[in-house]
Parts: sequence; structure tokens; C-alpha cells
Amino acid sequence: MKIAITSTGKDLDAQVDPRFGRAAYIIVVDTDTLDFEVIDNSENKNAFKGAGITAASSVCDKGAQVLITGFCGPNAFKTLDNAGVKVANDASGSIRDTIEDYKAGKFTFADDANAEGHW
Repeated sequence: MKIAITSTGKDLDAQVDPRFGRAAYIIVVDTDTLDFEVIDNSENKNAFKGAGITAASSVCDKGAQVLITGFCGPNAFKTLDNAGVKVANDASGSIRDTIEDYKAGKFTFADDANAEGHW
């Protein structure tokens, strides 16, 4: 299964970035093989608006079925939800540990955004 995790760096030892739309990177990982692809999210990091929706589209385009992050705003959440991508919030620690926590069933999926939108 492919999952996406917001990241401060480009490898599995990086820390989870608590922001979704403005995360430095998004790592899309195959939980069975640990093969991963890095999405450079730098264009969204300083975007005036629409960062969450653009990041959500990138996650969907890569085929991720789950997003793990710290905080996800309403527009991004709606985009992900409409695409069938489940969202787990309040993540922290390394990407590698987050993958293990996911595989161990330690995350619950959100029913709604857990951050305010930016205007």
C-alpha cells in the first residue's frame, strides 16, 4: 500500500513535517517494500493560497491511499476525502517510525480537518 507522509527532509530518517500544504517534502512510501518517492513541495511552501489543494492533488496523483501529517486544513482534507484518501493527523517523529506506527495500526483516521484554512 502507498502512504504519503509530510517530511522535513528527503529520506526515511527525516522528521514528520507538521504542516501538510506547506510541508517541505511529501514522501510517498510503499509500506510493503519501503520503496519511496519524494515530492518536492517547495513551490507550495511559500504559496499565497491554494497550497493544501495543490499538495493534495500531488498525493492523489502518486496513488497514495493514506496521508499521514500533523495538521490538514479544510480544503486539502476535502480534496483528499473526495479522492478516497484517508487522513491521519497529529503525527510526529521520524518518517521510518511513522511507517512502523502506521503498520502497527496506531493511527486513527480523521473525519474532518484539524486546522483552519488560510485566507
